[in-house]
Amino acid sequence: MIPPKPSRGERTVTVLDVGTSKVAALIALIGGGEPRVVGVGQRVCQGVRRGLVADMEKTESAVRAAVDQAERNAGVQAGTVYVNMSAGGLRSEVEAVEIDIGGHKISDADMANLLAAGRARIDPGSRTVLHAQPALYAVDGTFVESPVGFHADRLGMDIHIVTADTPPIRNLDLAVRSAHLGVRTMVASPAASSLAVLAREERELGVALVEIGAGVTNIAVHMMGQLVGVASVAMGAGDITNDIASAFATRRSHAERLKTLYGGAITAQKDNHELVDIPPISDDEAGEIVRVPRAQIVAVVRHRLDLLFGEVAARLPQLGFAGPQARQVVLTGGGAEIKSVADFAQGLLGKNVRIGRPRGLTGLPDAQAGPAFATLAGLALFAAEDLPDLWNAKPVAGAPRPGAKGGGRLQQMVDKLRSSL
Repeated sequence: MIPPKPSRGERTVTVLDVGTSKVAALIALIGGGEPRVVGVGQRVCQGVRRGLVADMEKTESAVRAAVDQAERNAGVQAGTVYVNMSAGGLRSEVEAVEIDIGGHKISDADMANLLAAGRARIDPGSRTVLHAQPALYAVDGTFVESPVGFHADRLGMDIHIVTADTPPIRNLDLAVRSAHLGVRTMVASPAASSLAVLAREERELGVALVEIGAGVTNIAVHMMGQLVGVASVAMGAGDITNDIASAFATRRSHAERLKTLYGGAITAQKDNHELVDIPPISDDEAGEIVRVPRAQIVAVVRHRLDLLFGEVAARLPQLGFAGPQARQVVLTGGGAEIKSVADFAQGLLGKNVRIGRPRGLTGLPDAQAGPAFATLAGLALFAAEDLPDLWNAKPVAGAPRPGAKGGGRLQQMVDKLRSSL
């Protein structure tokens, strides 16, 4: 198969999803409408624990193999990559900045000064900034999408900042660079996944994305069309696999298959009568296959999901996801493929729940079209959108002194929701 050639105005980007259970790579052409997928690659990863690099050599090997496969499919060589960060204590906050306009018409120069003032506001301390993106603009306290051309006395902006612990970022950066790849940008996994699975109207009305990975579950809350909060839970679908392996004394590889074929979040009457063979953990002749009702496997899955969604339920109000705008939850990630998990979550969280699958890309293979690949697809969309970033862009000289902190409309709304609990 001859790889598609870039059309006029298109360029090639490579994205890399480094997860606890797998490394996936995707090469796409962007700049001509929807990103066009031209190559994908995937390898099992045994060097990452809870989203953190635990074995540099194994992680590097998986990265190299996944990208090499994508390169062969695409017929191009990758240089720099967009790579996700799914752990490292992801945190988010909203900062507000305001400058004096003096009643004249807002110009591009005023916008540059506002962005510079916003950058001066950011203080990550010992942590590393992954994103610092303008969330809302305000002209004399009134929200507007594009302030240029308005007359105003004061021009304000809310900035959504996502940070992570610095050592995990450096370790992931080293693992990728050791595979002879440059790191162009690191993207928080929930920010990427949100682009791939959430509808625009969902983000405007209020929605929480719950991305259930193998080792980490990430939560991303959106309001008024903007990402306003992220949080992580050190638990994922891999814990369900471990629970099954422990409960029935079988290997993890067998447990993963049992989870996929017979696991579920809701028990049916027939599950009490359907018997499932459990292979022994050892290969010697003394080991015997044990048969258990499918309902027992479902019970193990449900117990872990109870713990997981209990943690999610505790995090959502802390992120301001409460009240009338907190009705919709979208599940994605590999854990969202567990049978009936949306119905289970809906009952436990008391909210509308659906499964989110990646969209917005042309030519995405069926094997990568499920919830487990939401982050991978979202990284390509992130690269295509080329969103402004105040921290990672070059600073603008001559920044005015920023105004008072904490006056942003977005932060006021989130604070109001939190205080109503």
